[in-house]
Amino acid sequence: MVEDIRAFKEAGGVRGFVVGTLTKDGRVDIESMKILVDEILPLEVCFHRAFDMTQDPIEAMADITNIGGISRILTSGQRRSAPQGLAIIKKLLEERNMLVGDMWGLTIMPGSGINGQTLPPLLEALLPVGLREIHLSGGKWVIDDIAFKRDDMGMGIDRDTEWGVWRTQEEQVRQVRELCDSLWAKYVATVAK
Repeated sequence: MVEDIRAFKEAGGVRGFVVGTLTKDGRVDIESMKILVDEILPLEVCFHRAFDMTQDPIEAMADITNIGGISRILTSGQRRSAPQGLAIIKKLLEERNMLVGDMWGLTIMPGSGINGQTLPPLLEALLPVGLREIHLSGGKWVIDDIAFKRDDMGMGIDRDTEWGVWRTQEEQVRQVRELCDSLWAKYVATVAK
């Protein structure tokens, strides 16, 4: 991973890296993360959804904060999707708000399962506790139009997606962006009253 980081940094044009290492017992691997963060800085560091595999999200967030240099945590709230993990994400944001004076400004960024339908309740619950970023692919499986597909043969992938490619859909991203803008404006107007 260090060699990959060095190669991308040398190539230039990279704003940051998304990494995450855990110990065998499901805790943040502090020592290996320090090595990675030291290699990445001064670029941005995001701790990826390995976070969702930790034993205790509050302990993991404290460890990540104590490492320093990590600007955000991408999480689905230790569930399959962010809407399902809403309670844990909210708790993380509330806990993060209590870390007054954190010079790194750690951001909690929900991701997984976010779309135009799931976004409104997510924002309604999380904007008041400091949500400012979300992550989504905005995609769907697009099935290849290959003419010959051998029946009863596969490469170990779900049969419905075996011949497909996950592609970001501009309209989905646009819809979520417009919803974010609209709901943010509504939230700001409500807070201003």
